[in-house]
Amino acid sequence: MKKGFYSSSSSRLSRAGIVMSEPAQPAVKVEPAVAAPARTWRNLYTRRERSITFACGAMLSALVVLGVSAFTAQPVQRITQEDIDAAVLKTLQTKPLPSPSAKAWNAVRGSIVRVRAIGDGLEQDEYAERSQGTGVVLKNDGTILTSLHVIAGASRVRVEFADGLEADASVVTQTPENDLAVLQATRVPDDLKAATLASSRAAQEGEEVTAVGFPYGIGPSVTSGVVSGLGRQHRAPDGGPLLRELIQFDAAVNPGSSGGPLLNAAGEVIGIVTAILTPGERGSFSGIAFAVPIQTAAASAGLPPF
Repeated sequence: MKKGFYSSSSSRLSRAGIVMSEPAQPAVKVEPAVAAPARTWRNLYTRRERSITFACGAMLSALVVLGVSAFTAQPVQRITQEDIDAAVLKTLQTKPLPSPSAKAWNAVRGSIVRVRAIGDGLEQDEYAERSQGTGVVLKNDGTILTSLHVIAGASRVRVEFADGLEADASVVTQTPENDLAVLQATRVPDDLKAATLASSRAAQEGEEVTAVGFPYGIGPSVTSGVVSGLGRQHRAPDGGPLLRELIQFDAAVNPGSSGGPLLNAAGEVIGIVTAILTPGERGSFSGIAFAVPIQTAAASAGLPPF
């Protein structure tokens, strides 16, 4: 059996007289090698614009700060005691400070109360006024401290606050040995402010004090003086208990001032005015007055001790 011989199709086509050409290849354009253009400073700025701007801004700010510091730097001036004294003296000469009494009054003015005792249960006119005095607000709920002799024997007690509001008041406690009474008002102003209290143990003879009250019903009246003595005793001419450990002072007070506050320079209550020394028959002020220390008075009202 003869083996068959096979040839490629191109050979057969060639023998048949058909010439086949190679398929056309796409032309490849060969460009001559050219070096890439170098980056210019503009290309660099464009790509790094934000970083460069930030760096320039930081440098400019640093230069400004250094320039201002160098311009404003001044040698430190030492302030002597003479400089301080001169400045204080100039201030006092051009802007006088308010007096201690004015400062004290402004601190307590909203806490001062007029106290009126009405009737004694025996008079035909129950609303006839027997006496009047002064009180000071201890608590903003209407707790008021006054002198006991102001309201003693009254069938009705009326109080008038700094804003003009009037109200009845009941007697909560009485302390005859210290001539003190605590009242509770039935109505109070919305903005009622209690006085600030301070122990009289820190008081000294010669210290400036201020008294506030309604002498002869006129007021509130403000007077000033000094502490004349401490630990004094006094008994009223018509009898009554011997009052002890009193503050003696010379700020002018008169009938109607009883129950009012005695204030220190800061406007703090250090005592409650209780009596005056009256050698004459008319009961006018002689320059000697007494106040119950506030620590004693506050204890009568149930306040914590100082």
